[in-house]
Amino acid sequence: MSAEGGSKAIIAALGANLGIAAAKLVAFAFTGSASMMAEGVHSIADSGNQGLLILGRNRSQRAETSRHPFGYGRERFFYAFIVAVVLFTVGALFSLYEGWHKVRDPHDIEDPLWAFGVLILGILLEGFSFRTAVKESNRTRGEQSWVSYIRRARAPELPVVILEDFAALIGLVVALACVALAVVTGNGVWDGVGSIVIGVLLAFVAVVLAVETKSMLIGESAVGEIEKRITTELESVEEIDRVIHLRTLHTGPEELLVAVKVAVTSDDTAAEVARGIDAAEKRIREAVPMARHIYIEPDLDRARTTPESTAETS
Repeated sequence: MSAEGGSKAIIAALGANLGIAAAKLVAFAFTGSASMMAEGVHSIADSGNQGLLILGRNRSQRAETSRHPFGYGRERFFYAFIVAVVLFTVGALFSLYEGWHKVRDPHDIEDPLWAFGVLILGILLEGFSFRTAVKESNRTRGEQSWVSYIRRARAPELPVVILEDFAALIGLVVALACVALAVVTGNGVWDGVGSIVIGVLLAFVAVVLAVETKSMLIGESAVGEIEKRITTELESVEEIDRVIHLRTLHTGPEELLVAVKVAVTSDDTAAEVARGIDAAEKRIREAVPMARHIYIEPDLDRARTTPESTAETS
């Protein structure tokens, strides 16, 4: 994923959510609708979340220090996790509380045309933001399903924006339907039901985001295709017989630590081994540009030691 693509999607989402939040709160002031209030708080939370994603992206670009020798790339995962927490505490819990309160003490919706107009405008703006995020994601998604893409993406911004926008679109449709039911039936309970449904939806999205970003915070390896590419490049070096074991770790969305033990023959001189390691590092960096930190440990290929040599050394 390109940094420009991720930033474009975040900025589009931020602009859409700020406009939608203002419109929803104005509509709430005229209608007193719990669904409108829940959606307004939802959009405010989403706007704050996009701000957190931008902050995390900027802070992750700081230079390495002696205390943080592998840089600050994981700050993007940290701020994405904070987004999940904010979405749950501010968006989901508030919507659930407001809906429960409205169900227990329902009120008629005043000036429903305000609600309908703002919700339709919100669907249009949110649809634009969602379309931008999908378009940017398709550049790197390849043949993966959307579920697989969200689970396997190492850069958190686009999956977060996609999930938020998708939840926002569903929430807007739910709010529109429930406000319409409340107006048609004259029963304000439907408005509270809409707020509860929105709260459950936000809670689900928040949990999904928390689980995925928590995994990246703990530390995830590179995807299988990249590890296979690294292994292929290593074993193409003349001085390296085979890869004994390989470990990779994302120190940031586009930064990878590679630690590998390779087998060399006992006949190789130190100069030959060093030349092989240098060639291996060069090939890895060319094949996998995100491999910023590479550590290669040479070892004798004991698995291929002949019985005669074993007898001689025993």
